[in-house]
Amino acid sequence: MMRRGLFRQWAGDQRGVAAVEFAILAPVLIFFYFGLAEFCQGYMAQKRMGHVSAMVADLVAQQEAVDPAGLDDIFAIGDLIMNPFPAGPLQQRVSSVTRGADGVARIDWIYGDDLEDPGHGEGDTVTLPADLIANGESIIMSEVTYDYDSPVDHLLPATTQFSQINYLRPRTVEMTACDAC
Repeated sequence: MMRRGLFRQWAGDQRGVAAVEFAILAPVLIFFYFGLAEFCQGYMAQKRMGHVSAMVADLVAQQEAVDPAGLDDIFAIGDLIMNPFPAGPLQQRVSSVTRGADGVARIDWIYGDDLEDPGHGEGDTVTLPADLIANGESIIMSEVTYDYDSPVDHLLPATTQFSQINYLRPRTVEMTACDAC
């Protein structure tokens, strides 16, 4: 008889239910919290990398002519934009592209890192978005990649590569020159 009463007493006891529910839900909520924080960090790194690409294209497009020292300074500004993220994984390349009378876009000059396709060089053809420039026109093409490595490596254990290409027309001349590039 005593056992039956004890079992009924335990079955009807509601004390501690909140603690058990919390113990079940807490790991899931903590996982979501850190996952969201990691996603936000990656998104912020990707947005900063995009700003670097746009800024490099904009600063070069404002110039009549550039040289390697000036381009290095522009790239250094890009490194500063990436703060608080490390600038080491940031790869930058800028080039001037002109569409010839034959409708083929070719690189006039190129400067920066090799990125993923080291085959690009002066005189090589480039595929541009449709109707970006007409025959005889020039454009500045800024390419940036960033290898994002999550600081916690739980949800994104591998390095994620972000990349962006920006195109801007030269502002003051038909084609921005770079003799030493």
